[in-house]
Amino acid sequence: MLAGTGGRERTRIEYEKSTCHSPDRTLTFRAVILEVSRGSTADTPDVAKNCVQTRFGRFRGDDMISPIDFATTSVDLSVPVKLTQLEAAVRPIRISLPANVITDIERGRSFVEATLAQRERPVYGATTGFGPLVVFDGRENSSAQCENVLQHLTVGQGPDLPVAVARAAVLVRARSLARGLSGVSLPTVDALGRMLATSFAPAIPTWGSVGASGDLVPLAHAVQSLRGNGYAYFDGERMPAADALRAAGLVPLELDGRDALALVNGTSVTTAAAGLAVLSAQRSLKIALALTAALADVLGAAPAFLAPSLLKAFGHPEAEAAGRDLSWWLEGTTPAPERPLQEPYSLRCTPQLLGAARSAVGWSARTVADDLRGVSDNPLFFPDEDLVAHGGNFFGQPAAFATDLLSSAVTQVGNLAERQVDLLVDPGRNGGRPPMLAAEPGKQHAIQGLQILATSVVVAMRRACTPAAMQSVPTNLHNQDVVPFGTQAALTAYEQTRLLRLLHGCLGVAVRQAAHIGDRTPTAPHCASLVAALAERVQPLTRDRPLDEDIRAAADVLDEHVTDVMP
Repeated sequence: MLAGTGGRERTRIEYEKSTCHSPDRTLTFRAVILEVSRGSTADTPDVAKNCVQTRFGRFRGDDMISPIDFATTSVDLSVPVKLTQLEAAVRPIRISLPANVITDIERGRSFVEATLAQRERPVYGATTGFGPLVVFDGRENSSAQCENVLQHLTVGQGPDLPVAVARAAVLVRARSLARGLSGVSLPTVDALGRMLATSFAPAIPTWGSVGASGDLVPLAHAVQSLRGNGYAYFDGERMPAADALRAAGLVPLELDGRDALALVNGTSVTTAAAGLAVLSAQRSLKIALALTAALADVLGAAPAFLAPSLLKAFGHPEAEAAGRDLSWWLEGTTPAPERPLQEPYSLRCTPQLLGAARSAVGWSARTVADDLRGVSDNPLFFPDEDLVAHGGNFFGQPAAFATDLLSSAVTQVGNLAERQVDLLVDPGRNGGRPPMLAAEPGKQHAIQGLQILATSVVVAMRRACTPAAMQSVPTNLHNQDVVPFGTQAALTAYEQTRLLRLLHGCLGVAVRQAAHIGDRTPTAPHCASLVAALAERVQPLTRDRPLDEDIRAAADVLDEHVTDVMP
């Protein structure tokens, strides 16, 4: 039954393929909802059109309110999820399934049901116990199997994951299951899509996954939320899950054993956090280039360190690309004659540093893209081969390596930002400006506290950089005798990128103040535009004031401006 009727009579079209004859047979979750009171029927031509376009809505009183009226992102589960879609999933999004995907899901489900009915071969989690208890028979009743898998895994601890990660994880899981190789029912995939069309988010504890048999514990909590157990969020407010489902116009999820195991037996939390971290890191690398250029321009540094022949001789294409980007920002700059022949490494070596970081982030991005293309589950079902394949497609080692590397790269970019702040507060190196960029040193302290924050943040990033991918500890009666800890690696990388964003906010405030307090303002038009954008949101420091909000505002400006102007 679809949720959200609010007591009103309506007609439900179960699936588009049985009622609509449009060529592409596209289904928008879960089905088309028709209000009988408006005189619509499943036989009218308008319904056939709506089978492609209509969005799922929920009812409040006498009005139908779509929770995604303002959604700008549509996700087609017949193709891999994009990183930008993971980020967009923090808000309600439209989910659609083309008919070929519906067919694949139903075909996989039919194969599972036929296999189980024959009782000729064991199927992990359907006819057996779980984990090392696979050597014992499972429960006879499929619903009881569902309870077993979910109840024993609902053990997570710690603060809830950010809503952005929780909702992105549901989207990743929906895409994996939509491939049809997990043998889940169509209503199960449908329920995930309907959830994503609202502002519902499961409450998922941080601690519990080793990333080896998928993200069992965090995903069990996600599924429990969808069943109305535990806690969830609606419109950003944490509440009992049953209340959040009602507020979202959803009904508790009903599952059998195969559905329940498939929902938890994948690396979707890991992939979601990794994808969000990669996207943030890519954005921060562009910001690092912009801030480096603005810093060089404010100080009057000559761009000789960006000579194309010099960077080509280095042999690394990404360093050349970083040099080209820096040159774009610095086009039109007028060097100050009093600057030294060679600038500090925090300026002179930035093409090499940021180029290497971009190369590392690029490899991480490609690994996450592979995860988003794949199917993470066990077992998998291949009807064409009459094959039930038991293996390790839930082992999160690729993402573990990728996000460990990502954390390292992001932290080094953080080191650069902190050193660039230090360059600006030092009167011996900041182009003749006063210490701490204070208008009246001693009477005013300007960005002195900001630098202390930057030091604190960068050390926190360094301490968190210990690799997780090789921290294998056997568990689960030595069934999971080697584990990748990809979830911890990905969540660490996600947090590292958030900290880097704050460091860039600090540097943005510092560059803005340097342009105000010194005799030299930016001479390169692109750099001048960036500093002007910062100045619109961050007032100059003539007297000491709290800077906590300014730092966050500067981070926002950098996100917006650099994304808009950088080619």
